[in-house]
Amino acid sequence: MKTPSALTKFTQNVSFQEKLFFTKHLSTMIKAGIPIGEAMESLTEQGKNGVMKKVLGEVYDKVKNGETLAKALGEYPHIFDDFYVSLIKVGEESGTLEESLVFLSKQLGKDYALKQKIQGAMMYPGLVFFATTVMGGYISLFVLPQLVGFFDAFDFELPLATRILLLIANTMKSYGVMIMGSLIALFFLTSLFVQLRPIKIHWDKFLLKIPLFGTMIKYGQLARFTRNFGVLIQAGLPINRSLEVTANTLSNLQFNIHVMELSANLKKGKNISDILEDKKYPEFPTLISKMVGVGEKTGKLDETLIYLGDFYEDEIDNISKSLTTVLEPIMLLGIGLVVAFVAFAIISPIYELTGSIRR
Repeated sequence: MKTPSALTKFTQNVSFQEKLFFTKHLSTMIKAGIPIGEAMESLTEQGKNGVMKKVLGEVYDKVKNGETLAKALGEYPHIFDDFYVSLIKVGEESGTLEESLVFLSKQLGKDYALKQKIQGAMMYPGLVFFATTVMGGYISLFVLPQLVGFFDAFDFELPLATRILLLIANTMKSYGVMIMGSLIALFFLTSLFVQLRPIKIHWDKFLLKIPLFGTMIKYGQLARFTRNFGVLIQAGLPINRSLEVTANTLSNLQFNIHVMELSANLKKGKNISDILEDKKYPEFPTLISKMVGVGEKTGKLDETLIYLGDFYEDEIDNISKSLTTVLEPIMLLGIGLVVAFVAFAIISPIYELTGSIRR
């Protein structure tokens, strides 16, 4: 059997559904009174994903040899992140592992539903953009170059639109493959470049400022922040530790850094609501600081945060509907203008030619 270090580079191939399947079934087995070692052995045998099966086999071996489940799972951070392991650890220490697993199953399900909402909202504009790019590339590489010889036979000055189209056609005829290849390479290099931490912080700030798209990203991060933070507090994790764990579940680096700052300031004896109001972090709306303040005063911070998580998930639904409504006419108008320009550039010289023949 491979060591954990040998498996680490392959654990990213484990899907979210595999982790959710494991959590739900482990919860059901422990609830039925099956010892954790026996439950792990059974789930290992049932595993369909090769990497996940090997990981569960190694976790089972470690648990059988006396390690806690949290410590064993923590050696595979690409599958079981800090949030997951922290809840398992709290459950083991407090003797409420069954409740922790049920809680995790629900939260993983909500997290998956949140991702689906955001992806669903991005799907329509993404498909239109992809189809437009593919068709534009095909026309540029294989159709426009054919027009060069056709229009060269015209013995009169071509209209401006046609000359522009011919310039594009000549360029694509000579350098089309190079241009397309360069654009594809530039896209992948840019994707890698923006993942570098010094660049990512500026990129993530920029993303939050994009109309509608930025708001959706912001609300997605707020939903994850409030829900995960509330869940960890409800499970019994200290607030400072809960903030640190929650920060690592946020994909936007701007949010990640500011939540870590919240944790650092909290150690100085301040309330979270006061910190949010003093610092005036732009990505945290006034609603967050006010509601958190109410939760702190009433001793129901966890319930308040979970409520806010549900609220921002509903807001994502509303934005996704607005996004489709706004983008659809803009995209159709853009495509229509391009088609109209190409049609005019091709038809106008032909019309002039037929008119000169009649005269």
